Amino acid sequence: MAELIFNTCLNYLVLALGIIMLLSESPSPANAASVEYNVVSLGAKADGKTDSSKAFLSAWASACGSTSAATVYVPQGQFFVQSASFNGPCKNSAITVQIDGTLIAGCPCLGGTLDGQGTSFWACKLSDKSCPSGATNLEISNSQNVLVSGLSSLNSQMFHIVINECQNVKMQGVKVSASGTSPNTDGIHVGASTGVTILNSKIGTGDDCVSIGPGSNNLWIENVACGPGHGISIGSLGKDQQEDGVQNVTVKTVTFTGTQNGVRIKSWARPSDSYARNILFQHVIMNNVQNPIIIDQNYCPDSGCPNQASGVRVSDVTYQDIHGTSATKVAVNFDCSSEYPCTGITMQDVKLTYGSQVATASCAHAGGTASGVEQPSSCL
Repeated sequence: MAELIFNTCLNYLVLALGIIMLLSESPSPANAASVEYNVVSLGAKADGKTDSSKAFLSAWASACGSTSAATVYVPQGQFFVQSASFNGPCKNSAITVQIDGTLIAGCPCLGGTLDGQGTSFWACKLSDKSCPSGATNLEISNSQNVLVSGLSSLNSQMFHIVINECQNVKMQGVKVSASGTSPNTDGIHVGASTGVTILNSKIGTGDDCVSIGPGSNNLWIENVACGPGHGISIGSLGKDQQEDGVQNVTVKTVTFTGTQNGVRIKSWARPSDSYARNILFQHVIMNNVQNPIIIDQNYCPDSGCPNQASGVRVSDVTYQDIHGTSATKVAVNFDCSSEYPCTGITMQDVKLTYGSQVATASCAHAGGTASGVEQPSSCL
């Protein structure tokens, strides 16, 4: 059963495009122990044309105001819904949103998928024309104890899924798909959040498969396939002088295929009090990845680079059991800050090859140790 479950107070959920589909394998529309609010009973029309936003908001308001467990139920059919915000706090400690139909934004939609229909928006962005701001398929903000299971996101105009200022969010069985050339389409972005878990997911897009922004800590990412995309990235950090850092992140049992980067930490080359520390990358497979292991503290994707020394402190980063193939000769690249060098980098059993040639490692202002298999030879 694929569902969104909110187990405590939900403050802000945005269905930014009004396009969401969660398939239920169970014929029962809701948990028998909960009160059900059926959007059709509240006026929604399953014709794919009539705006049903008011019915959805009414169902949410009723569920949020209920003092017992509640389910917002969307039956089979196509429902046209404009951008909707589900706001709290709620009196209810257990809300389930079960959607067996398709929510669309005035255009054909694939069943089982949030379809952002982003191709024309990407073309506008890539042409350097004046474009609308674009939208995110799903944003969850200021929420606690959220489960997102079995959700697919296709062709979001901007980021696919955003988790912002949340606690205890679990994403499992998520599928993200967009062109490898789609700009700024991060798969899952986590910002200023604690206790986020991402499991058993497949992400292919035009930007980071997973990006971890300032103020995030205690993250667990496991069994994720990434590609195409820009890898799993911590950062960018250090864009602001006063900025929270990232700490206690585990990324394990992940596979990168044809990506720009594998596991990456990136920060701007300017003063900042931010940091990245206590990071573990473990059991990683690289398949033809351009930059399999990289710390880039001179990150600047466009013009107008600051060209200063990064103030972001990078420390206690472990790379363990990482193997596969690099698409470039430099398979390991630690480009750290000249003012605050990287410290406590640990390399254990890293084996990366580059075709018939020997892969190399490059270190600037990086300190640490290497043990076990060392291929390429360590530069620490």
